[in-house]
Amino acid sequence: MLSRSIVVQSLRSIRDRFFDRRRQRNEESDGQGSSNEATGPSLDNLSVDMQFLIMTFLSPQDLCRLGGTSRYWQSMVRDPVLWKYFLLRDMPLWQSVDHLSVPQVKLTGSAVLDDSEMQLDYMAEYLRVCPACRNQWQYQPRAFESVTSFFQSLVPLSEPQFAMFGPGLEQLEISLMNTIMHSPHVLPVAGLPHRQIDGIGSGISFKYKDQHRFNIATLYSTNRTERERARLEHLSLRSKLFVYEEDSESNIPLSINSMFNQVCQAVNGFIFVANAETDRGTDREWEEECAQIRVMLDPAVGAVSRPILVLSCVSRETADRRRIPCVTIAHQLQLSSLPNPWMVQDTTAETLTGLLDGIDWLLRHSGVKL
Repeated sequence: MLSRSIVVQSLRSIRDRFFDRRRQRNEESDGQGSSNEATGPSLDNLSVDMQFLIMTFLSPQDLCRLGGTSRYWQSMVRDPVLWKYFLLRDMPLWQSVDHLSVPQVKLTGSAVLDDSEMQLDYMAEYLRVCPACRNQWQYQPRAFESVTSFFQSLVPLSEPQFAMFGPGLEQLEISLMNTIMHSPHVLPVAGLPHRQIDGIGSGISFKYKDQHRFNIATLYSTNRTERERARLEHLSLRSKLFVYEEDSESNIPLSINSMFNQVCQAVNGFIFVANAETDRGTDREWEEECAQIRVMLDPAVGAVSRPILVLSCVSRETADRRRIPCVTIAHQLQLSSLPNPWMVQDTTAETLTGLLDGIDWLLRHSGVKL
């Protein structure tokens, strides 16, 4: 995190340069100099420290409006150090990030910007990835696309199917799927499972917004007894979903178990439930989860256009329990290297906060007209 003093120092240098240039222009025009400070009861006359404090309370939209009021504020608001500060400050608080909005810049807490970073437009980057700005810039279909969508709605479509897997299904104190099953006000159950696969997989149909049916095939790593024992004793189990190298203790999968090949080929997309609690395992577990996602999304199994929703899940939200930021989850899982559309959405197993936002994104990217 950049310190506030570094940002104030950068803003102060911009202010000094601005008024130096103004004084020089005045001297050239009428031979009379002007002071290096603004005068009168205006925002310009406040100290740089106070100006920066005010800007920290403004929304991105209001900051842009402030930059349009004068040349002075345009130069202050465009400061790359200021927007890098906002990026590092706000990213841990964002509840979602996707393949179109993941920051593409070097985000470190270094005290100064090197030459390469000074060329980056941190303001444009912030406005591109900030959730509040993303919501305002959502794609609006053109007229002919709306007509096409209407006619498509008259044709009955097959029920979209998604495969759900990941350690967040098994490692958390509160079961995400149990909460979903007992929360008809959030996602009403439209159909119970007709069969199970070796006790570790089943499909349940739900109804989104009381009209869009979709099916989730929940794929666990092993049966219920082994999962519960592993959770209580903090054991690491090899998932039966995957095939591993023989005579190796590594949990890096090589391919999907043939038993689940047909399921993974038939689905329209995937839901990966990540454990976002800060006391989760080691870097080795991140590596294993990256490999699991890539095996599931193998182009040999299905089209690269199939989306994957990553639910960054914790058991419950409390003041003393912090979660891993969704941007960090995306980085640890190396999602930016995937050719598939993806999204990371903060979710709470106890209340299902954020779940519907993720489901909405998943259905839209699976071709469902909402």
